[in-house]
Amino acid sequence: MGRGRVELKRIENKINRQVTFSKRRNGLLKKAYELSVLCDVEVALLIFSSRGKLYEFGSAGPSGINKTLERYQRDNFTPQDNVAEHETQQNWFQEISKLKAKYESLQQTQRHLLGEDLGPLNVKELQNLEKQLEQALAQARRRKTQLMLEQMDDLRKKERQLGDLNKKLKSQLEAEGLNLKAIQALWTSTSDAAGTSSFHVHHSQRIPLDCEPQPVLQIGYQYAQAEGSSVTKSGTGETNFIQGWVL
Repeated sequence: MGRGRVELKRIENKINRQVTFSKRRNGLLKKAYELSVLCDVEVALLIFSSRGKLYEFGSAGPSGINKTLERYQRDNFTPQDNVAEHETQQNWFQEISKLKAKYESLQQTQRHLLGEDLGPLNVKELQNLEKQLEQALAQARRRKTQLMLEQMDDLRKKERQLGDLNKKLKSQLEAEGLNLKAIQALWTSTSDAAGTSSFHVHHSQRIPLDCEPQPVLQIGYQYAQAEGSSVTKSGTGETNFIQGWVL
C-alpha cells in the first residue's frame, strides 16, 4: 500500500513540528549538497528556525555563503547601477583622501607653529613661518589692547557714576548740616529769650505793722507771784508760770 499524501499546513503539535523540521532540514541540506556535486553548481542555502537559529550550506567552502551572496549582489544590479555605484564610491574615496591630506597638513602646520619638526624646513619656509608668527602676535596684541581699552572705558563710567553719587550724598549731607545749624541757632535764641524773661526774686523790706496786740488764748496752769511774796527767782531764765499752748 502506498504512502498517503501529506496535507501542507502548519503542524499544531509542537513536538511533531520539531521532529518534522529536523528531518526535512537534514534532507534539504543533503539535497543541496548532492545538487552541487552532481551538477557542478554553486549552491548556497540559509535556514532560520522558529527560534532564530541559523543553518547554512555553501558549496564553495567555509566562506562559500559570503562569496555566493557577493556574486548575487553583483549580478543582481544592472550595469547602470554598477556604474553609478562605482562613481559614488570614487567620489567618496576622493573626498576622504582630500580630508585626510588636509588634516595631515593642519597637524604639520600646528607642529611648526609650536616650534616642532623644523628640521625639514628651508630658509624661505622658515621666513614664512616667522611672518605668520609675527602676524599672529600682532593680532593678539591688538586684541589685548582693545580689551584693555574697553575695560578702561568701563572703569571711567563707573568712576563718573561714583562721582555723581558722591556729589549727591555730599549735597544731602550739606543740606542736613544746614538744617541742623538752623535748629541749633533756634534753640540757642529760645534759651536766651527764656533767660532774660525769667522772674527775679526781690527781697521786700520789712514793714512794721501798726497793730495792737490781740488777746491770746493760753492753755495750761499759770502760777502768778503774789504781791509781797518773798520768793525769789532761781535764775534769770525762769518764769513765774508754765506756758501752755498758744493759739
